[in-house]
Amino acid sequence: MVPLPGRAADAVTDAIQAAYAPYRAALFRTNSKAQAESEQAIAAARGQWRTLAERHGTRPGAPYDRDAAFAATLKQVDEVYARAEAQIGARQLPEAHETLEKARDLLSELRRRNNVVVFSDHMNAYHEQMEHVLIDGAKALAQPGGLLEVAALAGTLDYLARRLRSEAPAALAQDGEFKPLSDAVLASVGALRSAIARQDEAAVREAIGKLKAPYSRLFLKFG
Repeated sequence: MVPLPGRAADAVTDAIQAAYAPYRAALFRTNSKAQAESEQAIAAARGQWRTLAERHGTRPGAPYDRDAAFAATLKQVDEVYARAEAQIGARQLPEAHETLEKARDLLSELRRRNNVVVFSDHMNAYHEQMEHVLIDGAKALAQPGGLLEVAALAGTLDYLARRLRSEAPAALAQDGEFKPLSDAVLASVGALRSAIARQDEAAVREAIGKLKAPYSRLFLKFG
């Protein structure tokens, strides 16, 4: 968990981004199947979210003051946390991880309909395309001509990886940990594209399998 890498234009977005840090930790820990750490992370995430809801839920500042669904979205996020907390308590960490993913979508949609863009949105765009590569890319390799489809997917992923650098706020870009972590993401995509260029299917499969780890480390710290 780190301070906000850059301030948003309003207090509510700043508060949401601050509350996003323990959420990221909960996602990471459930994915790592770390029971005790997952319990701690979800408790922190839910506690910080409740504080945010108490402070901003009924009378949010601009631009959220015109969003009739603002309070409902805050409640939906808390419900996601509650469900994930119960699953973690039942030692169902993979299920809890999938449940927690829904909060990311809710917050992304909240920002979208209020014309707010933060660095997390660029991380989410990369994550969505990475999932396509992990799932659809692996399937495509089993089909004739599938390497061309993987090449197209990897090209989009490369574009989005580069935007993680170009769209990073100045304070984030100047953080000493950001460059090596983002370099690792770019390198993982570069390894995939290199394997595709060599038409080495085994290397392509290996490179696809190595995409998630560097993204997860960057997401945990700055996502």
